[in-house]
Amino acid sequence: MAEQLKTRYQEKIVPKLKELFGYQNIHQVPKLVKITVNRGLGEASQNAKALESSIKEIATITGQKPVVTRAKKAIAGFKIREGMPVGVMVTLRSERMYSFLNRLINLALPRIRDFRGISPKSFDGRGNYTLGIREQLIFPEVEYDSIDQIRGMDISIITTAKTDEEGRALLKEMGMPFRDN
Repeated sequence: MAEQLKTRYQEKIVPKLKELFGYQNIHQVPKLVKITVNRGLGEASQNAKALESSIKEIATITGQKPVVTRAKKAIAGFKIREGMPVGVMVTLRSERMYSFLNRLINLALPRIRDFRGISPKSFDGRGNYTLGIREQLIFPEVEYDSIDQIRGMDISIITTAKTDEEGRALLKEMGMPFRDN
């Protein structure tokens, strides 16, 4: 499945982008670098079970064990002390990255209620795209009975594109369902 996306990138997308932007060299064509899946856990500092279930869920979705992110400094207003767990994140590269992106585009996103496409405005100015997901149930790997609470996550797709226009063209060719607005 991931192989299909990678070979499609090499055989079809690279020549198309090369022609579209007039690149001279194949190395100028934007490509995916990594995908990070991040989930902030507000209540994890008080609830160890929430942290465990999040680690399990993210590992199931991505196929890779997440790293627990910890607070860099204490914030009394949020009842957080330095070193407390505040989230989990995974960085996917190469095969796992293509596999995850393929599942995200073809399986997860179409399962969102009232889905009309994702916003084309969430680029950061350097060709990277970040997407917020409200619930983990859109991934087919997550069973409804196994979750204790609905939690969202942020998915960042990092590319070598120099501009948002190049990044958008790359992701659109890979099959990202952008909204027209």
